Amino acid sequence: MKTSIAGLFLIAVVAFPAMGDSLDDTASGLVQRFGSQLKPALLQAMSAGGPTQAIPVCAEKAPAISQALSEASGWQIARVSLKARNPNAVPDTFERQVLEDFMQRRQAGETSGQLKHSERVDGQFRYMQAQLTEGICLTCHGTEIEPGVKDMISAKYPDDQATGFLLGDVRGAISLIKPLTSDE
Repeated sequence: MKTSIAGLFLIAVVAFPAMGDSLDDTASGLVQRFGSQLKPALLQAMSAGGPTQAIPVCAEKAPAISQALSEASGWQIARVSLKARNPNAVPDTFERQVLEDFMQRRQAGETSGQLKHSERVDGQFRYMQAQLTEGICLTCHGTEIEPGVKDMISAKYPDDQATGFLLGDVRGAISLIKPLTSDE
């Protein structure tokens, strides 16, 4: 039987979430998968053309990665922030409370690996993992943004609030939702 490379990739994407021992493990694996696809694309765009090339990666590639992983896994995957850049990143009430908790925990000294939260809520499993501001993020999300970059962000996101972050700040989180079945 012949198996195509594309078929193997699809199997790997679909099978990946099932490899966890628990819903927490599966959710954490999906967050890692998201980051392992977005970060290299972002770094490549930055090195190829600077921050103005990276803005479309965050604007277009990140939602496409979320959608592909969501479709393959059966989980709803999104990025959320208390200071959202675009309207689809505005947190719901649950996400807002968790993000505020992450900020308090971060100020108390917790590391990025500790800033996770999971809970069963109204027939759903909710999982969030904080995204901390890294050096590369400061170019578009920091306190000193180059005028050309600022102009591009303003044109693409007129209601942008996602600036003013410092290195290590909680910039937002990856939020996952899985509808639960009666046996979960």
